Amino acid sequence: MAPEILVSEVGPRDGLQSIKSILPTPAKKAWIAAEAAAGVREIEVGSFVPAKVLPQLADTAEIVAFAKTIPGLTVAVLVPNLRGAEAAIAAGADKLTLPLSVSETHSLANLRRTHAQVIEEARAIAALIAEQPEDRRPHFEGSLSTVFGCTLEGAIPLPQILGLAEQLMAAGCDEVGLSDTTGYADPRAVKDMVRAVRGAVGDEALTGIHLHNTRGLGLANVLAALEMGLDTVDSSLGGIGGCPFAPGASGNIVTEDLVFMLQAMGLKTGIDLAKLLEVRKIVAEALPDEPLYGFTPDAGLPLGFVPESHAPSMESAA
Repeated sequence: MAPEILVSEVGPRDGLQSIKSILPTPAKKAWIAAEAAAGVREIEVGSFVPAKVLPQLADTAEIVAFAKTIPGLTVAVLVPNLRGAEAAIAAGADKLTLPLSVSETHSLANLRRTHAQVIEEARAIAALIAEQPEDRRPHFEGSLSTVFGCTLEGAIPLPQILGLAEQLMAAGCDEVGLSDTTGYADPRAVKDMVRAVRGAVGDEALTGIHLHNTRGLGLANVLAALEMGLDTVDSSLGGIGGCPFAPGASGNIVTEDLVFMLQAMGLKTGIDLAKLLEVRKIVAEALPDEPLYGFTPDAGLPLGFVPESHAPSMESAA
């Protein structure tokens, strides 16, 4: 049987936080509902940060409440600190991601916290989660941001990265993730980093990766990650987004192109590609001044391409 890859949509958070336009709440809901209907099983719907910092995400609590009404959808959010985690848990989020930039300069610019302070926040969040009823405890991920390099510091020493990964797990995170915040990664670097971090925290503690397409290597880096055994990949519809606190870090990988590549390779995603391509219209109409990227939406599907939802199973093909 072909492996199944979890495509985690991050456009409603990472995408929207990086553009000037503010997407109206009804349009966000329509986007999330349509992607879920297309088979996307995990969506990062927002971030619990002060509205004055990211007014684009001021409605996150309302969006989480709406997304929780969609059966089968894992509702993920980013939290910068304990206060954000408290709000996320109160709203009912299924997954919390705390970003820890391995570049302390970027951490201070992004969260206004040192490494030690972020680790302390992780401990406090883990303790808060442990206090919740067992059926209401969200999954807790510590994201190693700028892990492939920083626009402010350059390359980060590997021992520092591995030490921070170990500290996040010791603080109570369920897993760590790799984030190419600045678009510096290449396929060999992805393989080397996955191997090194798994060597420090174990294979089960690293399953996902967040990549940008800043220099055109996004999908190549995805392939490298898959070859190393990762099975969760973040992407953004239309490729919108980046990081407002890392200069030049534009360009998330495009969800539509990612899903096409995975399905062309015979990998299962649970996503109806035709329906996913239709979701793009919702975002384009709501954000008329923002460019959307992607080759698959422009070129269309190849003649004879069999979408996943209509493809024969590996067992029947055998």
